[in-house]
Amino acid sequence: MEVILKQDVEKLGFADDVVEVKNGYGRNYLIPQKLAVLATPSARKVLAENLRQRAYKEQKVVDEAKKEAAKLEDLQEFKMTAKAGGDDKLFGSVTAADVSDALAKHDVVIDKKYISILGGNIKRLGQYEAKLRFHREVIKDFTFDVVAEA
Repeated sequence: MEVILKQDVEKLGFADDVVEVKNGYGRNYLIPQKLAVLATPSARKVLAENLRQRAYKEQKVVDEAKKEAAKLEDLQEFKMTAKAGGDDKLFGSVTAADVSDALAKHDVVIDKKYISILGGNIKRLGQYEAKLRFHREVIKDFTFDVVAEA
């Protein structure tokens, strides 16, 4: 079954993508949750027209995302502080929300759901990598250190 996604769906595609899914997944989840519509010929024509009209506006959004991503170049030695105990273990963990808040203090605005920390939540001190998705075309790798509070 082919459907047109109305919103970004994790591990499936972005909004306005035409994707092939199994019948049950489309019929029982995507369409009732209003995440997708059936890819009929008329829906495809409407999609093509919308994409043509949106192309110019999209370029402005991509340029803004690139400007926001360029701010990361200034943060080459980015350090986050966290409470730590013995053996370099953290009290709690550092999550994508913590990274988002720390970046916001340096004028880099990104929502936590667009931050993917490699290896999941951080539970030890050290150097880590994350992927920051500012836009579907603008994805930056970001390296940061987690250090103990003084």
